Amino acid sequence: MSIRIENIAKSFSAFRALGGVTLHIGEGEFVALLGPSGSGKTTLLRIIAGLEFPDDGRIIFSGKDVTDTPAAQRGIGFVFQHYALFGHMNVARNIAFGLDIMKRRERPSKEAIASRVEELLRLVRLKDYGSRYPSQLSGGQRQRVALARALARNPRILLLDEPFGALDAKVRRELRDALRIIHNEVGLTSIFVTHDHEEAFALADRVAILNSGKVEQFAAPTVTIATPKSDFVRSFLE
Repeated sequence: MSIRIENIAKSFSAFRALGGVTLHIGEGEFVALLGPSGSGKTTLLRIIAGLEFPDDGRIIFSGKDVTDTPAAQRGIGFVFQHYALFGHMNVARNIAFGLDIMKRRERPSKEAIASRVEELLRLVRLKDYGSRYPSQLSGGQRQRVALARALARNPRILLLDEPFGALDAKVRRELRDALRIIHNEVGLTSIFVTHDHEEAFALADRVAILNSGKVEQFAAPTVTIATPKSDFVRSFLE
């Protein structure tokens, strides 16, 4: 699924969060939205997801304008920073949740759901953890469960908002390596938000660096490091 972000603008009262952002993301690409707090990266991610709507501009998925399409109809998988797991459900039920709540005529059989859960547990390297509860897991394991849940309904696009922000450095490195492997295996178009340029450059095919609601540079990590386009990019990467 390719994504075209065309001249997206968004304000909250007097604060301009985005001021005409344009990005073209290729099918199967892994893109990072990088920038300091308040740069607009999370607002842009939420607009792509359909959790916010722009004041101006368009969001296009593989030629289809989805600007006004509700989040539930966009085929998006979303991973939040703080897991958002249900504490009263075990791991398997957390992963199955999105499938369980589908309309009856669209819902897979119980056997198909169970098979999908097992497949996802293997994918995120938690094969024997289905019966455990979130309180029995480490932070990295919880984030793996959140990732599996986001993938349960075979989304066309995976969005991640600071997915490693609540984890310590060692776990962050392990999980980001696992995420890149999973991205390659599943073949989704993926976008993740981070304020850590080392993390962005280690994971992404291309990195969009945002500042005050504008894109300062959108390029492969090697290109950005070699030829920063502005004083802001240069100073942000120091």
